[in-house]
Amino acid sequence: MTDETKKNGPDATVAENQIDEQQNGEPEAPKAEVDPLETLKAENAELRDRFLRLAAEMDNLRRRTERDVKDAKAYAVTGFARDMLAVSDNLRRALDAISEEARASADAGLSALIEGVEMTERGMLSTLERHGVRKIEPQGQKFDPNFHQAMFEIPNPDVPNNTVVQVVQAGFTIGDRVLRPAMVGVAKGGQKAEAQPEANAASAGEKGA
Repeated sequence: MTDETKKNGPDATVAENQIDEQQNGEPEAPKAEVDPLETLKAENAELRDRFLRLAAEMDNLRRRTERDVKDAKAYAVTGFARDMLAVSDNLRRALDAISEEARASADAGLSALIEGVEMTERGMLSTLERHGVRKIEPQGQKFDPNFHQAMFEIPNPDVPNNTVVQVVQAGFTIGDRVLRPAMVGVAKGGQKAEAQPEANAASAGEKGA
């Protein structure tokens, strides 16, 4: 027999089957049956996890929406209020331009005009306050860069350093935000630290020791 006969005969088929069995390995064992109850438990746990995640997302969305609505209501008039402050500033400048002598010697017409301007200013500030806009009263307070804008320094040894001693332009807040910082003058020098004598005494005690 030739090599070709060996390759193409029945023995070749048997050999090929043996090779296939060796390559493919043993036949697969039947798969174990899956417990339907365990499957349902796994699906239930997955669905519960999805539900909890969705509930948390919806709660966060509700809170964000409530916060956005609240901010919209509180700060919707920000631009309008800022424009109205310019009108209030002009009314205050007009009143400040009238000297005490002119007020004292004013006739009935001028007195009525002054009173009318003052009433208009008070009414405007009251209306702004009803919409959440409040005036900052920094006079005599410690300088706070979050609410005040320092325009100049005034040497004054009678008050603590960085105390607001003059208000150039009133400041306002709207809700929790600064609508316009107060332009102020602050004290320079003054009473810097009351603890300095104690510190000097401690230093002297250390030297004596």
